[in-house]
Amino acid sequence: MMNKMRIRRDAVDYHAAWPEWRATTIVKVSNILIAGGAIGLTILAGLINLRAQSKARAFELTAASPKFWNLFEHDAKLTTVGTGFGFTEGPVWDPAGFLYLSDEETNKIFRLYTADGRKEELASLGDPDGNTYDRKHHLIDCASVLRAIIQLDDAGHYTVLADRYEGKKFNSPNDVIVGPDDAIYFTDPTLDLPKGEKQEIPFQGVYRLGPDGHVQLLTKELSQPNGLAFSPDGKKFYMDDSEQRNIRVYDFSADGGLKNGRVFGEEPGGKRDGVPDGIKVDQQGNVYVTGPGGIWVWDSEGHHLGTINLSEQPANLAWGDADYSALYITATTSVYRLRTKTRGYVPYLTGPQ
Repeated sequence: MMNKMRIRRDAVDYHAAWPEWRATTIVKVSNILIAGGAIGLTILAGLINLRAQSKARAFELTAASPKFWNLFEHDAKLTTVGTGFGFTEGPVWDPAGFLYLSDEETNKIFRLYTADGRKEELASLGDPDGNTYDRKHHLIDCASVLRAIIQLDDAGHYTVLADRYEGKKFNSPNDVIVGPDDAIYFTDPTLDLPKGEKQEIPFQGVYRLGPDGHVQLLTKELSQPNGLAFSPDGKKFYMDDSEQRNIRVYDFSADGGLKNGRVFGEEPGGKRDGVPDGIKVDQQGNVYVTGPGGIWVWDSEGHHLGTINLSEQPANLAWGDADYSALYITATTSVYRLRTKTRGYVPYLTGPQ
């Protein structure tokens, strides 16, 4: 299994700081333990409890604008769909009543049934990441260890769709969506570059994979491109940068070209608070981006409407339920469900625009 203590894990999982703090604390109070016996143990327990309380996180909807409540009920409930995973990513809702999701720690792709939390293993695959359906209902995955974009069948067998740009291996494809032109779009940072393997492409790019198999570089402006999404009208292309902690937007043309790239929003935070990662859009054009503490919600003009605060740091999200009005959220060891008052924009359900 790959070493997960890399840039992305360090930034996303605030729990990673706990072992280091605990060891430091024990060293600092060792003299108290020796001198004070039971009193020292009581002090240490208090310090640990204080640390736990300071890091406690809970579900809460925090509005930055009254418009936030057009999207959520004030008393909206977060439900747990499944838990006990290693590191969840890449949710995709299926009308049969399950989610596909990746577990990057156990190196597997699962079906998670939303009615009872039952899970079935689809495939054992080195460090699977973002997923999507294409318009033919094929499951498409970013396979980091394979350094490829792959297609999986219902039995878990895969076919490599693309693994190189101009003869050089991709870095570690991270997230993937279907575009308004039926092509596949994906990000290729170095966040999950397999240990011991060399980076062959000297930048971190965003690409278009056409129906004919041609790979086109769209931009290499981002330091560590991660999540990506299109606006409902297909005219804007959003992508976030986990290293720069911002979201960028480009004007998108029918031939797959990008222009007028600019910063759409910033999501600042501490080292272990979480970074911009997965992105989804609703049919009104609002943008939902995982970030420090939870999911940041933005309107189409780049105004921060509010935040969905979560007890576990989220990495990605998907629209689901029969009306596509529920957000399914992959957050570290668990998957959560949150009903909304809006309806999600799901690119693979719509035809070319």
